[in-house]
Amino acid sequence: MATITDNLQAVHRRIALAAAAANRATDSIKLLAVSKTFSAAAVLAAWQSGQRAFGENFVQEGIAKITELSDLGVEWHFIGPVQSNKTRLIAEHFAWVHSIEREKIAQRLNDARPPQLPPLNVLIQVNVSGEASKSGVDPGTEGDLAAFIRRLPRLRLRGLMAIPEPTPDTALQRERFALLHRLLQPLRADDAGIDTLSMGMSDDLEAAIAEGSTLVRVGTAIFGKRQAVNGEL
Repeated sequence: MATITDNLQAVHRRIALAAAAANRATDSIKLLAVSKTFSAAAVLAAWQSGQRAFGENFVQEGIAKITELSDLGVEWHFIGPVQSNKTRLIAEHFAWVHSIEREKIAQRLNDARPPQLPPLNVLIQVNVSGEASKSGVDPGTEGDLAAFIRRLPRLRLRGLMAIPEPTPDTALQRERFALLHRLLQPLRADDAGIDTLSMGMSDDLEAAIAEGSTLVRVGTAIFGKRQAVNGEL
């Protein structure tokens, strides 16, 4: 049975092959290990294998791991929908938030970010596949939210994120990722600090890397199949 170390090595091989196929440097693509629903012991095993950045979707579950593993120097990313009543906890405990889609949430995160911590790195989530049930701003409206975030001193806008509708159609995968890449360009032209395209997961990271992803969010391919979760842990 494959271990977490084996799985991480396999994912890094996939990233390297995809980068080579796209004529990109492997080190231009960061791996975020999505550890939601998995134990602190699983995070520790991945950390011992060299992984340093981890993503969580549920606030209380994530904070429990952050507290338990506080001596490791893990870089914690919050990648789930941000609820207004959880903004303070997120701002106090995480280094990154991938899922900003409203000015109200950005303002609350800014106001709650402790002054002794560096500014919170944030990404704007874009709904590139137009799903009614999917979070994210509509393509073409991200510039207004970006301008708002830039005025907030406790936030640092780093780029865009998307979670396209799953599809086995590689051409459609690439089309949606290419859209996010195009949307990033005017933001990057206005702000040299914008450097992140968070897109691509276990099933589609190759297509995302082909279209310019700088950060892939991989959970299942590292930790295995998730258990069903009823509500937030």
